[in-house]
Formats: sequence, structure tokens, C-alpha cells
Amino acid sequence: MKMTAEALKQKVGQFFFPAVFINDTEENIQETERLIKEHHIGGLTFFHSRASAATNYESKKKVVFNDDSYEKIKALIIRYQKSAATPLLISIDAEWGLAMRIEKTPQYPYAITLGALPENKAALVYEVGKQIGSDLKAAGIHYNLSPLADINNNPNNPVIGYRSFGENKEKVADFAVAYLKGLSDAGILGCLKHFPGHGNTNVDSHLGLPVLKESLAELLDNELYPFIKGIENKVDSIMIGHLAVPSLNDGKDTSATLSKPIIETLLRKKLGYDGLVISDALNMHSVSKLYATKGQLEWEAFNAGNDILCFAENVPEGIEAILKNASPERIEESYNRIMKCKDKVGILTDKAFTSGDLDFEKTAALNFEIAQNTITKIIDNSNTALAFEAHKNKQLAKLSLYKPVENTFFKTLHAKLDTPEFAFENVEDSSIPEIKKALENFETIIISLFVPKAKPMNNFEIHKEVLDLLSNVLQTKKCIVYVFGNPYVLPVIPNLKKASGLVQAYQDFEEFQKVAGIQFLENGNCNGSLPVNIDIQ
Repeated sequence: MKMTAEALKQKVGQFFFPAVFINDTEENIQETERLIKEHHIGGLTFFHSRASAATNYESKKKVVFNDDSYEKIKALIIRYQKSAATPLLISIDAEWGLAMRIEKTPQYPYAITLGALPENKAALVYEVGKQIGSDLKAAGIHYNLSPLADINNNPNNPVIGYRSFGENKEKVADFAVAYLKGLSDAGILGCLKHFPGHGNTNVDSHLGLPVLKESLAELLDNELYPFIKGIENKVDSIMIGHLAVPSLNDGKDTSATLSKPIIETLLRKKLGYDGLVISDALNMHSVSKLYATKGQLEWEAFNAGNDILCFAENVPEGIEAILKNASPERIEESYNRIMKCKDKVGILTDKAFTSGDLDFEKTAALNFEIAQNTITKIIDNSNTALAFEAHKNKQLAKLSLYKPVENTFFKTLHAKLDTPEFAFENVEDSSIPEIKKALENFETIIISLFVPKAKPMNNFEIHKEVLDLLSNVLQTKKCIVYVFGNPYVLPVIPNLKKASGLVQAYQDFEEFQKVAGIQFLENGNCNGSLPVNIDIQ
């Protein structure tokens, strides 16, 4: 029986997943409801606010934080679902939990932290995936656009870094699969990204187009390895990255998102993948400015082989362009893949769109166990004995950088090492010269560096004055340094090689600080290992 034009149009609407924002205006919310009703869109991708989304809208608007964002998203999901004739597949980017997008929700460690776990602790990565899945389900979300399968093989990468499990392809593959299995067992769809691999790039694809120079053989040997393992383990979906790979695309610098040879020839035919393919956000500047005609980008992305058009900004025009150019068979293929995923998460039969509460205690217990198994000793000159000897001689002080002295790490140490404590919190309230002068009276310094930012831009936002202070004390004192943050910060710190002790603790969570304090006092084992090769100065 021939399908009616209206029925075909409704199927094409299922391919569109426009962005929606938790902290949006009533006018914006009503506009989204109109999109859902009039165009039968298949799903939504949630962001916190317009000021914080992918390309920041170039507005430089300040992100406003709301303590009730979690309740807001639950209410919005129910409201949007009421507008939909076919239940919406609700997606979000929650690589380290809902906290990536929503304040006052459970936060889990970054992928680079998980990458420090021993191989035999992959079960902890599974638990992270499972608990994140449970949190998403409680909110009414079905689809996590995570984890990364990108391999961290370029330390200068401005956008992957801490979001990758590391630079070992087997470990990245194993941990990505463990995370996916955890999500799946919680009833949530997962997504490997950014195909064919965004690790070896030095351009942020939110703002420009990275170009990979590798050959197909080189990619198969490294970048593609975790994706192949994901396909073997029946990953629900794969996200295509906004990056050009000329060797796979007849020598052209076309984004993979718009490349039929990369999606249809390589991913579908060569690698045998028949699951859901989703584009990276179509508002990202590497692709968003390519076509003057509205709807052209959406058609080109669909024609290249994407089933879901994420962050599509031209829904009506995109639908018309696909209807005009695509074959009914191709439309049917993508439609069936989307409906299969909707069926898997149960939304076609179960209309209870939000369920349950968040379990912060369970998250804390899991984070504590991960902290115990990731803490990594890099330089060890009998740190504990050195500190206790200095304490006995009243030659020990503590210095906290970017957190007050009332931090959990210092509080844990205080039980046995009650010493003078100093802190640099920010340039407005702290005096580097005063701290430097005060430290002259001590031989040994325990330094806790709470790295201000996870991204490497501007030296992770560490002030030059702080780097100068560190350089000075590392050369003139016995320094035992604990770093709570992205390990890629280590080469930024001058003279770090001269530290008497150096321990990488990865996250600034209370649990990680507590574990670090206990490890120091007890001279305990450090079971983690750096997930990336780092040259310390």
C-alpha cells in the first residue's frame, strides 16, 4: 500500500532532535511545543541554558545557575511529551552524569579519571554507566550521548582531553563498552562518539573543522579500534564527529558528518554497523555556516547517512528538503532504526515518563571506591615520613591553591598533622607575596592544587603568579604536591620534577580529597596509573 504524503512527512519529522533548554522562557517552551505538534519531531536534546550550549551562541551571556533545574527538566519532559503524538526520545549529554548539564545532581568522575583505574577494575566503570543511567531514568531521559570512544593521542587537544578514557586503545575500548553495558542495564540508550575519532586533533570542532591526516590503515589500527569493539558489543548508536578525514573522503576536507564515504561506505558497509547514527550538533561552526539555504545542511547530513539530526536548527525547511530529495526506502530505514530504539526503552508502551529519585549516597560510595583505585603516585621520596619528621621539628606547613584551608584534604590531614595552613583562593582575596613570605619559615610544604578548570585553555586558568610561586617553592623547599584535577596540568607547573613527592588525585570531590588524606597519613598504596603519557618539567 502506497504511503500518503502526510504519513511520509511524519516519519521524516522523527529524524529531528532540536535542542531545548532547561532554563528557557515560556515563549521558547511554547515554540518547542509547536515544533513537536506540527512537525512530529522524534526527540529532543537537553542543554542547561542557551548561554551554556555547544557554541555558547557567541553571546558570551553569563550562565545563570538554578537550584531547581532538576525539577524543571522533569516538568518540561512531561509537558513536551504531552504535545507529542509519538512519544519523544529524550536525550542529553551526560558523560559524567546529569551534573554535566544540571546543578544539584549526582556527579561522577571524568573519563580521564576512570582511565586511571587498573584494567581489572572495569566493573567500576560499568557501575558509573549504570548509576548515570538510573539518574537519567529518574528524570525521564532515555538516551545518553556518551561515552567517548576517542583516544587521547594528542595532548594539545582543546576539546577531548579529560573526556577520554586515555591513550591506550584497548583500555579505551574496554572501558567504553563497560560504561555502555551499565547504561543498557539501567534501560538507557548509549552512544559512542566521535566517529571516526576526535582524539588526534588540535582544533575545537565547536568552532572550526579539525582535519585528520591518517590513512585508513592507521585509523583501523588505532582510532577506529574502540568503535569496532562497540559495534561487536551492539552499541545502540554512534555519533559522527565534525572532523575531516581526507583519506576516507576522496581527498576532500569535508566534515565526516556530511560524508557518505565515511558513514555509508566505512561505518555501514566495511564495519558492518546497522545501528542508529546520530550527527554531532548541527549548530557547531564546523558545519553550521556551510549552506546559505535553510534546510540544506539537514538534507546533506541525512543524505550522508545520519539517522538523527542533533541540534537541528531548521526543522520545517529540513523536513521539506529531505522529502524532496530522499527515497522512501532511505526514509524507512532511518525511521525503523529510531522506532527500534524507542521500543527498546519502552516509551511506545509505557507512558510514565519520569520515575524515582536521585541517590546521592550511592553516588558518594561509588566515587569513594573509584578514588581509592585511581590515586596515582608519580614521585615518592617517603612523603609520609618526610612530613611527620618536619612536623616534629615544627618545619611543616600546608598550602592550598584555589580552595580555602577548610578543604576536606586538609581536614583529614589535620587529625595527625596540625600545622600552619595557608591558602590562595583568588587574586582579589589572596596575597601571593604574603604567602611567599610566610612560607620562608618552613622547610617542608604539603601543597594541594585544586586545578581551576578541566580544559587546558590559559594554563587551566592557573594564574601566572601562582605558577611563579610554585616554581619558587619547588626549587627552595621540600614540597609534597597533591593535584586534584586534570593530569594534563602537570607539564604546566614549572620545576615540578623537583618535588619531593607528587600524587595525582584527579577530582576535587570530597571523596577524592578524603581518600588522598587517608593515603597520605597511612602511606597507603596508590593503585592508579596515569592514563596518558605526560612529560613533567
